[in-house]
Amino acid sequence: MANLVRNRLHPTNAVSYTITCNINYTNICISGCKFCAFYRRQNDPQAYLLNDEQILTAIGQGLKNGAIRVLLQGGLHPDLGIDYFERLFNKIRQKYQIQIHALSPPEIIHLSQLSGLNVTRILQRLKASGLDSIPGGGAEILSQRTRAALSPKKCSADDWLYVMEIAHSLGLPSSATMMFGHMETKEEILEHLLRLRALQDKSPGFIAFIPWTYQPGNTAKAAEEKIGRAAVSAFDYLRTLAVSRIMLDNIPNLQASLLTQGSKIAQLALKFGANDIGDLLVEEHVLQATGLNQDLSRAEVENLITEMGYQPGLRDTIYRFSHYS
Repeated sequence: MANLVRNRLHPTNAVSYTITCNINYTNICISGCKFCAFYRRQNDPQAYLLNDEQILTAIGQGLKNGAIRVLLQGGLHPDLGIDYFERLFNKIRQKYQIQIHALSPPEIIHLSQLSGLNVTRILQRLKASGLDSIPGGGAEILSQRTRAALSPKKCSADDWLYVMEIAHSLGLPSSATMMFGHMETKEEILEHLLRLRALQDKSPGFIAFIPWTYQPGNTAKAAEEKIGRAAVSAFDYLRTLAVSRIMLDNIPNLQASLLTQGSKIAQLALKFGANDIGDLLVEEHVLQATGLNQDLSRAEVENLITEMGYQPGLRDTIYRFSHYS
């Protein structure tokens, strides 16, 4: 059934992927989410904040490696206000022609709290500085019970949805994500999907949905808190993906999680509703901190797609194809 929905929404034989320069500009974060292996406190010896030149150099290298867009995500740094991001986005715009996909809803809420400006004004200023779209990170499960247990200092489920509603109203498209396989119930997964569906009906702007499984590697705090069950099976991942495609037929694209599931399950996902195989990531560190590493070339990703009988297509953030293989 999910494959039927996929074929109705995407009657061509194309399967998309993109190449993203993913820059984690800081690991300093006040949220301290219990599942996160990446964040550090400000006084930790491993804490860092990239300077502008380091970020620009990384983007330049990403472009040389074929990147279509830059994804900027980091921790909730206590000292980085909206002026920092306005300056940074302007510098990127002046030096490069690349899509800026940056700052998930928890980061937007954090900027609003730091500056005393409302979410609308924050997003207006960021858009004027060069922001093109917003990643769907920080959603986890849009149920306040799980958020209170997993990430009590991060924005609420209502706040996450509110940021996306305002972004869509301002013409800023976004993705949506779901991290499952930790402490959520089946009912909370359905609550998450239904809330996304309702917001998309009210304020269209979600371009893609990306469900992925909790990665417990190197997360000592999560182990101490007994967060996470046995690793989600490939069967449960594919079933959840298929249910997502059926329920979210008002969100056009469904992305397989190549990095968290591996190439073989990502291939199978293309028959369970997915029409996109995900990102080739340059400069990614958050998932690497859990022990995951992606070591695939562009040719190998395209081969994964053609092996399943589809035509690979390189696309941008809003799923415009720039190249067919």
